[in-house]
Formats: sequence, structure tokens, C-alpha cells
Amino acid sequence: MIRINENYTKLKASYLFSDIAKRVTAFQEANPEKDVIKLGIGDVTRALPQACIDAFHKAVDDMADEANFHGYGPEQGYAFLREAIAENDFQSRGADIAPDEIFVSDGAKCDTGNIQEIFAGDARIAIPDPVYPVYLDTNVMAGRTGLSKDGRYEGVVYLDCKEENGFIPALPEQPVDLIYLCFPNNPTGTTITKEQLKAWVDYARENRAIILYDAAYEAFVTDENIPRSIYEVEGAKEVAIEFRSFSKTAGFTGTRCAFTVVPKELMAWDEEGSAHSVHALWNRRHCTKFNGVSYPVQKAAAAVYSEEGKAQVKELVTYYLNNAAIIRKEMSALGYQLVGGDNSPYIWINGKTDSWEFFDLLLNKAGVVCTPGAGFGSCGNGFIRISAFNSLENVEKAMARIREALK
Repeated sequence: MIRINENYTKLKASYLFSDIAKRVTAFQEANPEKDVIKLGIGDVTRALPQACIDAFHKAVDDMADEANFHGYGPEQGYAFLREAIAENDFQSRGADIAPDEIFVSDGAKCDTGNIQEIFAGDARIAIPDPVYPVYLDTNVMAGRTGLSKDGRYEGVVYLDCKEENGFIPALPEQPVDLIYLCFPNNPTGTTITKEQLKAWVDYARENRAIILYDAAYEAFVTDENIPRSIYEVEGAKEVAIEFRSFSKTAGFTGTRCAFTVVPKELMAWDEEGSAHSVHALWNRRHCTKFNGVSYPVQKAAAAVYSEEGKAQVKELVTYYLNNAAIIRKEMSALGYQLVGGDNSPYIWINGKTDSWEFFDLLLNKAGVVCTPGAGFGSCGNGFIRISAFNSLENVEKAMARIREALK
């Protein structure tokens, strides 16, 4: 008889955001006259930059002309996009990343979930708590963990992120193989200094570990003293893989385009101690399981790096950061301790009660959807995440409702 991968049975019955959707749906069915403002899932609401739209249209026209038609493209991405990424996102900031170290994909969520496939099944993983669920769940699916007990999986090294440590985890007290880091952080919105990040790079070099660095929100960093890439740290190319996305940068959540950087210096070892190129392994996996992002989408993504695109993306980021500033100001005025929202689109708020209770309070009394921190890990209980991804009008309306509900 056909058998299932029993590691899937270790997972919680449903995904965090599907749980939220079910509660919101139930509320709307019971209260059809009430409109709901969603500040939970990090989905953008504003249109794509005009430069991207123009490039998109032109690329679609190319597909209607046999002389300019494109079929299968390079699995790793077209050179025009990889070169633009390397120059603008890395080389301009002193990070020596070459175009052929960049792999274009349809989402950072996919890549952060898929990257673990190329590493040993018994690799020891270190994962922050609270954390974006995909990092943990995909390792559970792969069989790297035991069962969940008291909200945590056996076999995982958890890196606690609490108010006491400024939501920046301490280095593991034991050797680990794979380390997941995300800055600006999802869900807490915190950032990391170059000195703090260097400590992680040094640890990885000393322990022959690899850092899986999620930088999907780097465009929201406005402080020049905060690194936007791990490759701004000396030695990081030897120990780190970086994930980036156009989703929040330029509103590509529904358009789907991202990229992963795998430096050629990066090595991992087999049982005999022989070194292998991680770049080559990921390339092999990419070529086997992926046929590339569509030509029009890649043309639209490349337009992000045009002069017009850069200005339009900056305007988008500024718009959402202004929303974040309003949320910070209003929640602080209500007496809540919080972090994030200044170099990040997420605000992490101590709700002074159980996360799901606070979620239900805001939904039922204010018609506002947040994300309960408990869904990101045991250290998230008591907190909620509010996203700045909505219109200014809706953010202001949501804050007015929350003021009324919490007074």
C-alpha cells in the first residue's frame, strides 16, 4: 500500500494564516454589515510601480511577436535581471556578488522552504522564536525534528527572541549546522547591526555552519548604519545564503518574483569530509525542479532598477513606512510597548494578554485583523503583529477603531 510521509503528521493541523482566515470568515458571516480592515498578513495593497507596468506591457507585446518571442528561459534567470540585481543591490553597497551567483525564482517563501533539500537529513537546525513558520515547518516535513511538545519540536535548537535581548537572539550554546536569520525581522520588525551580524558570521565560520539569511524586507531599511545584506559583513560569502524578494519592495506579491544568492565560495561537506560547492548543488536542484520565472515578469522586475523604477519604489516604501509610523504612534499612546515599524513594515506589540485573545478582541470590537504572535512560536505569545501594508485611509480608520475598542 502507498504510505504517506509521516513527518507531515507532526505538523499543526493548519497553517497560521489559514487559521486567521477562518476566524475572519466566521466573523464576516456573522456580521455581514461590518467591514473588516486587514492589517494581518503582509500583503501589499498599492499598484505596481509605473515603470514595472510599462516594462510588463512591452514584454507581453514581445510575446506576441515571433521575432521577439521567448520560450523557455534560463532556469537561473535572464542575464539582464541578474546583472541589474548584482550591480544595484550588492556591488553598490560594497558586496562582491556576481550575476551568476544569483538565482531568480517565483518567491522567497519557496526558496527558504526548498533550500533545506540540499542539506543532510540529520543537519542540526537553529531557528529563532518567534519566526516565520515556513522555516520550521519545512524542516519538520523533511524529518529533521522530533514530535512537538509544549509548543516546540524536539531536535530543534530554538533561538529565543524576547524583550530582554531586544529580540536579537544569542549565539547557540552548542554547534549547529543550519542557522535561520531574518532581518529586518518578520514578525518582530527588529533590525540587526553590522557588529551583531558579524558575530553570527564568525560563529558560522568557526563551526562550519551555514546561515540562511532572509532579507525580504531590506528595502525598508532607511538607517545607513544598518546592513541591508549579510554580504556587507566580511567573510559572509563563505557561510551565508541570502534570500530577497520583489514582493514587498515593489508590490510583486501577486506578480511573483524573487531571488536567492548562493556564493561560489560557499561549501558544505559529505560524510567523508570532502567539500562540495553549495552553488553547484542549488543550481542542480534549480534546474531539475524549476523552469524559471516568466520573461514578462523578469522584465517588470528589471524595471525596478531603472531611474524611474528606483524613485517609484522609494515612494512605495515611504508610503508604507508612514503607515507604520502612525501605527507605532497610536499604539504607544495607548500604553503598549512595541518594536519595529521604523526600518520595517511590521510592528510587534506586547498585547498584555494571550495573543489569540487580543486578536479576537480587535476583530470583534474594532473589525481589525492583526496576527497573533503565538502563531510564530512560544516566545510570541502575548504579542501581536500589525502590518503597515494597507492604504493610509484604512490605517487611520483602523487606529481610530482600536482607540475606541481599547479605551
